[in-house]
Amino acid sequence: MSESELPDDNQLTLEQALINLQCEDLGLRIYAAWWLGRFRVKDPRAIALLINALDDEADRTDAGGYPLRRNAARALGKLGDRSAVSALIRSLDCKDFYVREAAAQSLEMLGDIACVPKLLEMLNTPITSEISSLESDQPFDAILEALGTLGAVETIPQILPFLEHPIPRVKYAAARAMYQLSSDPKTAAHYGDILIKALSNNDLQLRRTVLSDLGAIGYLGAAEAISNTMAENSLKLISLKGVLEKQIPLATPPDLTAGAVRVMALMDDLL
Repeated sequence: MSESELPDDNQLTLEQALINLQCEDLGLRIYAAWWLGRFRVKDPRAIALLINALDDEADRTDAGGYPLRRNAARALGKLGDRSAVSALIRSLDCKDFYVREAAAQSLEMLGDIACVPKLLEMLNTPITSEISSLESDQPFDAILEALGTLGAVETIPQILPFLEHPIPRVKYAAARAMYQLSSDPKTAAHYGDILIKALSNNDLQLRRTVLSDLGAIGYLGAAEAISNTMAENSLKLISLKGVLEKQIPLATPPDLTAGAVRVMALMDDLL
């Protein structure tokens, strides 16, 4: 059962979710792990149980995946408790591609640089997945995005080759990371402009991914391109919100930067 297939049930209580996470019904356990993350339940008991769930062996798909581990890893990133960092780093060795992807994304959210050596190792030594339909052996896009957000400038030499990766979303994840890791504004803009160009791609799903990337890095130079992209207004607004959030700290209240005013006008036009 994937996260998108789970109902948005806010009737579950914390105590029941904790019980469900330990019961024998695997469906209830998966749902409880999702629910705890969805509603940001930062109870220490929940966090401890979710960490334990990262080692679950009971719930496994025919293809070898670990759905409970996936949801537990995703939830732990949302709960913001760094006590999960060590367990999530261990999960980067899981045979399930999607567990590794979720762990990398959650480690990015937790912002602890302790995972950088392991993420770098994954860039250098991709492993063979048990799931043959995957486009790559490793969740390279999630790894690259994490390294960029974590400010791992020492990994730039290992990231640069991914700018030529044959999978577009991986290539653009590398551009996103390089934007974040470049100290020189002109160099950063060069990588941001690679993402702007990608907004003209014929693949709508790829344009959606790049909108997310541009929102994550808050590249002001992309504001108009984001607004004009052929995609859902809701996604463009989320992306522009990310750009706006990067402008707010640059202002002296109650004034706004010219960039913030510009972005807000674009957002108004999309409403």
